[in-house]
Amino acid sequence: MKKQVLISGASFAGLTLAYWLKRFGGDRLEITIVEVGKGLRRGGSPIDVRGEALNVVKEMGIYEKIKAMEFVHDTEIVNAKNEKLVNFSINEFDEYRGDIEINRGDLVDILYEIVPKNEVEFLFGNSIETLTQREDSVEVMFENGVKRNFDFVFGADGTHSVVRKLVFGDEKKFSKFFDVYFAFAEANHIQTGKAKDTGIIYREVGKQAVLYQFQNSVNALLMFLSPKLNWDYRNQEQHKQILKEAFGNDTNWKIPEMLDALLHSENLFFDEVCQIHMPTWTKGRVALVGDAAYAPSFFTGMGTTLAILGAKKLVDALLSSKGDYKAAFAKYNETYRPFVESIQAQITRGLKAQLPETEEELQASIEFFKQAAKG
Repeated sequence: MKKQVLISGASFAGLTLAYWLKRFGGDRLEITIVEVGKGLRRGGSPIDVRGEALNVVKEMGIYEKIKAMEFVHDTEIVNAKNEKLVNFSINEFDEYRGDIEINRGDLVDILYEIVPKNEVEFLFGNSIETLTQREDSVEVMFENGVKRNFDFVFGADGTHSVVRKLVFGDEKKFSKFFDVYFAFAEANHIQTGKAKDTGIIYREVGKQAVLYQFQNSVNALLMFLSPKLNWDYRNQEQHKQILKEAFGNDTNWKIPEMLDALLHSENLFFDEVCQIHMPTWTKGRVALVGDAAYAPSFFTGMGTTLAILGAKKLVDALLSSKGDYKAAFAKYNETYRPFVESIQAQITRGLKAQLPETEEELQASIEFFKQAAKG
Protein backbone atom coordinates (compact mmCIF):
# COMPACT_ATOMS: atom_id res chain seq x y z
CA MET A 1 0.00 0.00 0.00
CA LYS A 2 1.27 3.47 -0.85
CA LYS A 3 2.34 5.79 1.94
CA GLN A 4 0.32 8.99 2.15
CA VAL A 5 2.47 12.08 2.78
CA LEU A 6 1.26 15.61 3.48
CA ILE A 7 3.57 18.63 3.14
CA SER A 8 2.31 21.94 4.50
CA GLY A 9 3.84 24.83 2.57
CA ALA A 10 4.72 25.27 -1.12
CA SER A 11 7.93 27.26 -0.87
CA PHE A 12 11.63 26.36 -0.88
CA ALA A 13 11.54 23.71 1.85
CA GLY A 14 8.22 22.17 0.83
CA LEU A 15 8.93 22.00 -2.90
CA THR A 16 12.45 20.65 -2.37
CA LEU A 17 11.13 18.03 0.04
CA ALA A 18 8.43 16.95 -2.43
CA TYR A 19 10.99 16.61 -5.21
CA TRP A 20 13.34 14.38 -3.21
CA LEU A 21 10.59 12.27 -1.66
CA LYS A 22 9.12 11.60 -5.08
CA ARG A 23 12.52 10.97 -6.65
CA PHE A 24 13.46 8.32 -4.11
CA GLY A 25 10.01 7.15 -3.03
CA GLY A 26 8.58 6.85 -6.52
CA ASP A 27 5.28 5.00 -6.74
CA ARG A 28 5.50 4.00 -3.09
CA LEU A 29 4.48 7.50 -2.03
CA GLU A 30 1.45 9.66 -2.69
CA ILE A 31 2.35 13.25 -1.88
CA THR A 32 -0.02 16.14 -1.19
CA ILE A 33 1.12 19.74 -0.72
CA VAL A 34 -1.26 22.14 1.02
CA GLU A 35 -0.58 25.86 0.65
CA VAL A 36 -2.57 28.61 2.36
CA GLY A 37 -1.96 31.02 -0.54
CA LYS A 38 -4.10 30.91 -3.65
CA GLY A 39 -0.91 30.30 -5.61
CA LEU A 40 2.84 30.33 -5.19
CA ARG A 41 4.18 33.33 -3.26
CA ARG A 42 6.64 34.94 -5.65
CA GLY A 43 7.17 38.37 -4.12
CA GLY A 44 9.88 39.49 -1.72
CA SER A 45 13.46 40.59 -1.70
CA PRO A 46 16.25 38.64 -3.44
CA ILE A 47 17.49 35.52 -1.69
CA ASP A 48 20.73 33.51 -1.79
CA VAL A 49 21.61 29.92 -2.59
CA ARG A 50 24.90 29.24 -0.87
CA GLY A 51 27.40 26.61 0.23
CA GLU A 52 26.27 22.99 0.26
CA ALA A 53 22.82 23.96 -1.06
CA LEU A 54 24.54 24.66 -4.40
CA ASN A 55 25.51 20.97 -4.54
CA VAL A 56 21.92 19.99 -3.78
CA VAL A 57 20.48 22.04 -6.66
CA LYS A 58 23.15 20.55 -8.94
CA GLU A 59 21.89 17.07 -7.97
CA MET A 60 18.38 18.28 -8.74
CA GLY A 61 19.51 19.34 -12.22
CA ILE A 62 18.49 22.97 -11.77
CA TYR A 63 21.81 24.69 -11.04
CA GLU A 64 22.15 26.05 -14.57
CA LYS A 65 18.58 27.39 -14.53
CA ILE A 66 19.24 29.13 -11.23
CA LYS A 67 22.54 30.50 -12.47
CA ALA A 68 20.87 31.81 -15.63
CA MET A 69 18.36 33.74 -13.50
CA GLU A 70 21.02 35.12 -11.15
CA PHE A 71 20.31 38.64 -9.90
CA VAL A 72 23.64 40.24 -10.70
CA HIS A 73 23.63 43.75 -9.32
CA ASP A 74 25.56 46.46 -7.59
CA THR A 75 24.52 47.89 -4.24
CA GLU A 76 24.75 51.54 -3.32
CA ILE A 77 24.55 53.05 0.13
CA VAL A 78 23.25 56.61 -0.16
CA ASN A 79 22.65 59.57 2.12
CA ALA A 80 19.40 61.47 2.65
CA LYS A 81 20.06 63.46 -0.55
CA ASN A 82 20.41 60.26 -2.60
CA GLU A 83 24.15 60.89 -2.98
CA LYS A 84 26.29 57.76 -3.26
CA LEU A 85 28.41 57.01 -0.21
CA VAL A 86 29.72 53.63 -1.34
CA ASN A 87 29.16 51.18 -4.18
CA PHE A 88 29.88 47.46 -3.94
CA SER A 89 28.94 44.01 -5.22
CA ILE A 90 28.34 41.59 -2.37
CA ASN A 91 29.24 38.55 -4.49
CA GLU A 92 32.75 39.90 -4.94
CA PHE A 93 33.38 39.58 -1.21
CA ASP A 94 35.44 36.48 -0.47
CA GLU A 95 32.88 34.86 1.86
CA TYR A 96 30.12 35.16 -0.76
CA ARG A 97 32.14 34.25 -3.85
CA GLY A 98 30.38 31.55 -5.86
CA ASP A 99 27.03 32.07 -4.15
CA ILE A 100 23.98 32.84 -6.29
CA GLU A 101 21.54 35.64 -5.53
CA ILE A 102 18.20 35.24 -7.27
CA ASN A 103 14.79 36.86 -7.17
CA ARG A 104 12.59 34.92 -4.79
CA GLY A 105 9.87 34.30 -7.35
CA ASP A 106 12.30 32.95 -9.93
CA LEU A 107 13.60 30.28 -7.54
CA VAL A 108 10.09 29.29 -6.45
CA ASP A 109 9.11 28.86 -10.11
CA ILE A 110 12.19 26.75 -10.90
CA LEU A 111 11.49 24.42 -7.97
CA TYR A 112 7.80 24.18 -8.79
CA GLU A 113 8.58 23.22 -12.39
CA ILE A 114 10.51 20.08 -11.39
CA VAL A 115 7.86 18.73 -9.02
CA PRO A 116 5.81 16.24 -11.14
CA LYS A 117 2.29 17.73 -11.12
CA ASN A 118 0.70 14.50 -12.31
CA GLU A 119 2.17 12.70 -9.28
CA VAL A 120 1.96 15.37 -6.57
CA GLU A 121 -1.38 16.84 -5.49
CA PHE A 122 -1.46 20.59 -4.77
CA LEU A 123 -4.16 22.09 -2.54
CA PHE A 124 -3.90 25.87 -2.89
CA GLY A 125 -5.99 28.26 -0.82
CA ASN A 126 -6.30 25.74 1.99
CA SER A 127 -4.63 24.97 5.31
CA ILE A 128 -4.63 22.51 8.20
CA GLU A 129 -7.33 23.14 10.81
CA THR A 130 -6.66 20.25 13.18
CA LEU A 131 -4.08 17.48 13.35
CA THR A 132 -4.47 14.32 15.43
CA GLN A 133 -1.67 11.77 15.71
CA ARG A 134 -2.31 8.07 16.13
CA GLU A 135 0.09 5.15 16.34
CA ASP A 136 -0.09 4.38 12.63
CA SER A 137 -1.40 7.59 11.03
CA VAL A 138 -2.09 11.30 11.30
CA GLU A 139 -5.65 12.53 10.90
CA VAL A 140 -5.87 15.97 9.32
CA MET A 141 -8.89 18.21 9.09
CA PHE A 142 -8.44 20.91 6.45
CA GLU A 143 -9.93 24.40 6.62
CA ASN A 144 -12.34 23.50 3.82
CA GLY A 145 -13.86 20.79 6.03
CA VAL A 146 -12.28 17.77 4.35
CA LYS A 147 -10.81 15.13 6.66
CA ARG A 148 -8.00 12.81 5.51
CA ASN A 149 -5.46 10.41 6.97
CA PHE A 150 -1.73 10.48 6.22
CA ASP A 151 1.21 8.33 7.21
CA PHE A 152 3.42 11.38 7.71
CA VAL A 153 3.00 15.15 7.88
CA PHE A 154 5.88 17.54 7.17
CA GLY A 155 5.59 21.16 8.24
CA ALA A 156 7.37 23.42 5.75
CA ASP A 157 5.05 26.33 6.40
CA GLY A 158 7.38 29.07 7.53
CA THR A 159 8.20 30.99 10.67
CA HIS A 160 4.55 31.14 11.77
CA SER A 161 4.02 27.43 11.08
CA VAL A 162 0.53 26.03 11.63
CA VAL A 163 1.93 22.50 11.89
CA ARG A 164 4.37 23.54 14.60
CA LYS A 165 1.61 25.24 16.59
CA LEU A 166 -0.74 22.24 16.38
CA VAL A 167 1.89 19.63 17.22
CA PHE A 168 4.53 21.34 19.36
CA GLY A 169 2.67 24.25 20.95
CA ASP A 170 2.52 28.03 20.87
CA GLU A 171 5.07 29.88 18.74
CA LYS A 172 6.17 31.95 21.75
CA LYS A 173 7.87 28.85 23.17
CA PHE A 174 10.30 28.70 20.25
CA SER A 175 10.59 32.22 18.81
CA LYS A 176 13.53 34.46 19.72
CA PHE A 177 12.84 38.10 18.86
CA PHE A 178 15.66 40.47 17.82
CA ASP A 179 13.98 43.88 18.33
CA VAL A 180 13.41 44.51 14.60
CA TYR A 181 10.33 44.73 12.40
CA PHE A 182 10.29 44.90 8.61
CA ALA A 183 7.87 45.26 5.72
CA PHE A 184 8.05 45.11 1.95
CA ALA A 185 5.86 45.49 -1.11
CA GLU A 186 6.16 46.42 -4.78
CA ALA A 187 6.73 50.11 -5.47
CA ASN A 188 7.18 50.26 -9.23
CA HIS A 189 6.39 53.97 -9.49
CA ILE A 190 9.35 55.10 -7.37
CA GLN A 191 12.14 56.63 -9.42
CA THR A 192 15.61 56.24 -7.95
CA GLY A 193 17.76 57.95 -10.55
CA LYS A 194 20.04 54.92 -10.38
CA ALA A 195 20.85 52.26 -12.95
CA LYS A 196 18.51 49.28 -13.23
CA ASP A 197 19.50 46.16 -11.31
CA THR A 198 20.92 48.28 -8.50
CA GLY A 199 20.00 47.85 -4.86
CA ILE A 200 19.90 51.17 -3.03
CA ILE A 201 20.24 51.35 0.75
CA TYR A 202 19.60 54.30 3.02
CA ARG A 203 20.35 54.03 6.74
CA GLU A 204 19.59 56.07 9.82
CA VAL A 205 20.18 55.12 13.41
CA GLY A 206 17.71 52.31 14.06
CA LYS A 207 16.21 52.36 10.56
CA GLN A 208 16.97 51.04 7.10
CA ALA A 209 15.21 51.60 3.77
CA VAL A 210 16.03 49.56 0.67
CA LEU A 211 14.86 49.71 -2.93
CA TYR A 212 15.57 46.61 -5.00
CA GLN A 213 15.36 47.48 -8.68
CA PHE A 214 14.68 44.56 -10.97
CA GLN A 215 14.29 44.66 -14.73
CA ASN A 216 10.51 45.14 -14.58
CA SER A 217 9.73 45.96 -10.96
CA VAL A 218 10.88 47.70 -7.80
CA ASN A 219 10.54 46.30 -4.27
CA ALA A 220 10.51 48.63 -1.28
CA LEU A 221 11.73 47.38 2.10
CA LEU A 222 11.52 49.27 5.38
CA MET A 223 12.86 48.01 8.71
CA PHE A 224 13.23 49.52 12.16
CA LEU A 225 14.38 48.75 15.68
CA SER A 226 11.62 48.39 18.22
CA PRO A 227 10.83 46.64 21.48
CA LYS A 228 8.32 43.79 21.25
CA LEU A 229 4.93 44.96 19.97
CA ASN A 230 1.51 43.45 20.61
CA TRP A 231 0.65 42.56 17.03
CA ASP A 232 -1.14 39.93 14.95
CA TYR A 233 0.78 38.69 11.89
CA ARG A 234 -2.53 38.24 10.03
CA ASN A 235 -3.85 41.79 10.62
CA GLN A 236 -2.62 43.88 7.69
CA GLU A 237 -4.41 47.05 8.77
CA GLN A 238 -2.60 46.85 12.09
CA HIS A 239 0.69 46.40 10.23
CA LYS A 240 0.06 49.57 8.27
CA GLN A 241 -0.68 51.50 11.45
CA ILE A 242 2.61 50.30 12.96
CA LEU A 243 4.46 51.50 9.85
CA LYS A 244 2.76 54.89 10.07
CA GLU A 245 3.91 55.29 13.65
CA ALA A 246 7.47 54.22 12.82
CA PHE A 247 8.00 56.21 9.60
CA GLY A 248 5.17 58.75 9.35
CA ASN A 249 7.33 61.69 10.46
CA ASP A 250 10.46 60.63 8.57
CA THR A 251 10.98 62.85 5.52
CA ASN A 252 14.48 61.66 4.58
CA TRP A 253 15.44 60.09 1.25
CA LYS A 254 12.65 58.10 -0.42
CA ILE A 255 11.01 57.05 2.84
CA PRO A 256 7.75 59.06 2.35
CA GLU A 257 7.23 57.51 -1.11
CA MET A 258 8.10 54.06 0.15
CA LEU A 259 5.78 54.34 3.12
CA ASP A 260 2.95 55.48 0.88
CA ALA A 261 3.52 52.48 -1.41
CA LEU A 262 3.44 50.06 1.51
CA LEU A 263 0.33 51.63 3.03
CA HIS A 264 -1.57 51.32 -0.25
CA SER A 265 -0.35 47.83 -1.13
CA GLU A 266 -2.78 44.92 -1.17
CA ASN A 267 0.16 42.53 -0.82
CA LEU A 268 2.08 44.06 2.07
CA PHE A 269 4.33 41.62 3.90
CA PHE A 270 5.07 42.59 7.50
CA ASP A 271 6.89 40.57 10.12
CA GLU A 272 9.31 40.64 13.01
CA VAL A 273 12.92 39.55 12.82
CA CYS A 274 13.14 36.37 14.85
CA GLN A 275 14.66 32.92 14.92
CA ILE A 276 13.04 29.60 15.72
CA HIS A 277 14.89 27.48 18.29
CA MET A 278 13.47 24.04 19.09
CA PRO A 279 14.86 21.14 21.14
CA THR A 280 13.50 18.73 18.52
CA TRP A 281 12.07 19.18 15.04
CA THR A 282 10.09 15.93 15.09
CA LYS A 283 7.27 14.44 17.13
CA GLY A 284 5.57 11.16 16.35
CA ARG A 285 4.90 11.06 12.62
CA VAL A 286 5.40 14.81 12.14
CA ALA A 287 8.63 16.59 11.17
CA LEU A 288 9.41 20.24 10.55
CA VAL A 289 11.79 21.61 7.94
CA GLY A 290 13.00 25.06 6.86
CA ASP A 291 11.83 28.19 8.68
CA ALA A 292 9.13 26.21 10.52
CA ALA A 293 11.92 24.35 12.33
CA TYR A 294 14.94 26.65 12.40
CA ALA A 295 14.32 30.05 10.85
CA PRO A 296 17.67 31.91 11.01
CA SER A 297 16.22 35.30 9.86
CA PHE A 298 17.18 37.06 6.64
CA PHE A 299 20.00 38.91 8.41
CA THR A 300 22.06 35.72 8.14
CA GLY A 301 21.37 35.40 4.40
CA MET A 302 20.98 31.64 4.93
CA GLY A 303 17.25 30.95 5.25
CA THR A 304 16.85 29.57 1.72
CA THR A 305 20.01 27.53 1.99
CA LEU A 306 18.92 25.98 5.30
CA ALA A 307 15.51 25.15 3.80
CA ILE A 308 16.87 23.43 0.68
CA LEU A 309 19.64 21.64 2.52
CA GLY A 310 17.39 20.64 5.42
CA ALA A 311 14.85 19.03 3.10
CA LYS A 312 17.60 16.98 1.48
CA LYS A 313 19.06 15.98 4.86
CA LEU A 314 15.64 14.80 6.04
CA VAL A 315 15.12 12.64 2.95
CA ASP A 316 18.68 11.27 3.21
CA ALA A 317 17.96 10.25 6.81
CA LEU A 318 14.76 8.50 5.75
CA LEU A 319 16.62 6.61 3.01
CA SER A 320 19.49 5.50 5.20
CA SER A 321 17.12 4.28 7.91
CA LYS A 322 15.38 1.80 5.58
CA GLY A 323 11.82 2.42 6.66
CA ASP A 324 12.48 3.13 10.34
CA TYR A 325 11.12 6.64 10.48
CA LYS A 326 11.86 7.04 14.20
CA ALA A 327 15.55 6.37 13.57
CA ALA A 328 15.45 8.68 10.54
CA PHE A 329 13.91 11.53 12.51
CA ALA A 330 16.48 11.07 15.27
CA LYS A 331 19.31 11.18 12.74
CA TYR A 332 17.89 14.33 11.11
CA ASN A 333 17.76 16.06 14.50
CA GLU A 334 21.23 14.97 15.49
CA THR A 335 23.24 15.47 12.31
CA TYR A 336 21.76 18.71 10.99
CA ARG A 337 21.55 20.63 14.27
CA PRO A 338 25.23 21.69 14.60
CA PHE A 339 25.17 23.37 11.20
CA VAL A 340 21.83 25.07 11.87
CA GLU A 341 23.05 26.45 15.19
CA SER A 342 26.27 27.74 13.62
CA ILE A 343 24.23 29.68 11.06
CA GLN A 344 21.79 31.09 13.60
CA ALA A 345 24.72 32.41 15.62
CA GLN A 346 25.69 34.70 12.73
CA ILE A 347 22.72 37.04 13.17
CA THR A 348 24.46 39.47 15.56
CA ARG A 349 27.00 40.54 12.94
CA GLY A 350 24.29 41.13 10.32
CA LEU A 351 22.13 43.17 12.67
CA LYS A 352 25.01 45.38 13.74
CA ALA A 353 25.91 46.20 10.13
CA GLN A 354 22.39 46.82 8.83
CA LEU A 355 20.64 48.44 11.79
CA PRO A 356 23.22 50.36 13.83
CA GLU A 357 21.93 51.64 17.15
CA THR A 358 24.20 54.71 17.42
CA GLU A 359 25.64 57.30 15.08
CA GLU A 360 29.09 55.86 15.74
CA GLU A 361 27.93 52.39 14.67
CA LEU A 362 26.25 53.89 11.60
CA GLN A 363 29.47 55.51 10.39
CA ALA A 364 31.44 52.36 11.18
CA SER A 365 29.02 50.35 9.07
CA ILE A 366 29.47 52.64 6.08
CA GLU A 367 33.24 52.62 6.53
CA PHE A 368 33.24 48.81 6.63
CA PHE A 369 31.60 48.62 3.21
CA LYS A 370 33.92 51.28 1.83
CA GLN A 371 36.94 49.20 2.84
CA ALA A 372 35.35 45.98 1.62
CA ALA A 373 34.62 47.57 -1.76
CA LYS A 374 38.30 48.36 -2.14
CA GLY A 375 39.07 44.65 -1.84
